[in-house]
Amino acid sequence: MTTQSETRQKTQSQRAGDLATLLRSRRSVRKYQDRPVARELLEQMLEAARWAPSPHGRQPWRFVVLTRQEPKQLLADAMGDEWRRNLQMDGQAEEIVNLRLEKSYQRILQAPAIIIPCLYVEDLDTYPDEKRQADETIMAIQSLGAAVQNMLLMAYELELDTGWMCAPLFCPDVTNEALDLDKRLTPQALITVGYAAADPQRRPRLPLSDLIVRFD
Repeated sequence: MTTQSETRQKTQSQRAGDLATLLRSRRSVRKYQDRPVARELLEQMLEAARWAPSPHGRQPWRFVVLTRQEPKQLLADAMGDEWRRNLQMDGQAEEIVNLRLEKSYQRILQAPAIIIPCLYVEDLDTYPDEKRQADETIMAIQSLGAAVQNMLLMAYELELDTGWMCAPLFCPDVTNEALDLDKRLTPQALITVGYAAADPQRRPRLPLSDLIVRFD
């Protein structure tokens, strides 16, 4: 049985040293080394997600983890077909469509591990009016974002890197069918996990003064 002190030892920061540095250091990676990620590390990421705040403490999220190439290929093919239709509908040139699809394929297929966070609203409160029910779902989506952020920060602390892709959000039914998932799950994102092959280019952040609109 793992003691609390052992758990703290496992998750002690390897890169950052303190929370503020960890928050600033996490980055979004697109290219990974050909190096597998241990199941224990993936489970520590998911354990961090488990402690995110959620409406009524219901934890309205579930996670799909892919490490084998076959399901990753099935998912990439299915989402790629849907995205091709969308890009063509947007009037994009065929060579641009092919280039964007190829880059997306590579991000998915070359990632050692993938985590798909799914919305699961079956256990949430129900209301007789549409407005409050919609708000309940929004609360669940917000909490899923908090769970994902926990995962990303834990991954970086464990000397892993991640990338957040939104593709499943645009084709949840396609994702469910490709992976034979419970239809009560609504895939919201695709998190690639691995060891960065190169340091990614960091995008600048807006100054805090631009973000605070009122401070009384």
